[in-house]
Amino acid sequence: MLDHLEGRPAVEVVERDDGMIMVNRGPMMYFEPIRRWPQPESAAMRLVRGKVLDVGCGAGRVALHLQKRGFDVVGIDVSPGAIRVAKARGLRKARVMALDDIDSRLGTFDTVVMFGNNFGLFESRTGAVRRLRRLSRITNPDARVLASSRDPYMTTDPIHLAYHRMNRARGRMGGQVRLRVRHRKLATPWFDYLMVSAAEMEQLAAEGGWRLARAIGDGQQYYVGVLEKGINLRR
Repeated sequence: MLDHLEGRPAVEVVERDDGMIMVNRGPMMYFEPIRRWPQPESAAMRLVRGKVLDVGCGAGRVALHLQKRGFDVVGIDVSPGAIRVAKARGLRKARVMALDDIDSRLGTFDTVVMFGNNFGLFESRTGAVRRLRRLSRITNPDARVLASSRDPYMTTDPIHLAYHRMNRARGRMGGQVRLRVRHRKLATPWFDYLMVSAAEMEQLAAEGGWRLARAIGDGQQYYVGVLEKGINLRR
């Protein structure tokens, strides 16, 4: 992100623990304006209200969009480099912080946004339930979480299907991937990242004290789940 911000070429390489190597579109996807966002994300913007927490804010594309619209928004990310970029781009409230470090000192929120496939930051079944309960403690009674995911089962790729089987044999969810991200000589530690179907998101939400009110883009591989504590949404 820093290289992209400063005009240097950059790519993002994702390495999975089964040896699979994937090259993403590059850091520009973390900077794109709303007109270039995936349709489920741009559609979900109308559901944002009140004070907002952007989890995994990256370069700040979502938080900056909301800030320009007048929302009080806090962006958090585990990457100091990402927070440096978000601040350089004008995000007023940005902190280096992991999901597990969130507590009442950060404030109380009405909307939690987790775009860019960031439901994955819950890592695992137990991690999702534990962290959803944590989010419940720092949100208001009628709060909502807008979390995007990619249904991992909407594929015919034999490599991915074999990975799902390997996961289940190890007692993991099919879409729970272990990966690291590389750029030039830099590499993150290995970490778990959770991709789920809408049905799996609904089950995890219920176990974590929320309910899946709707899935925007339901039937597509990439979708946004709308998790609610108190208000029914019209489908």
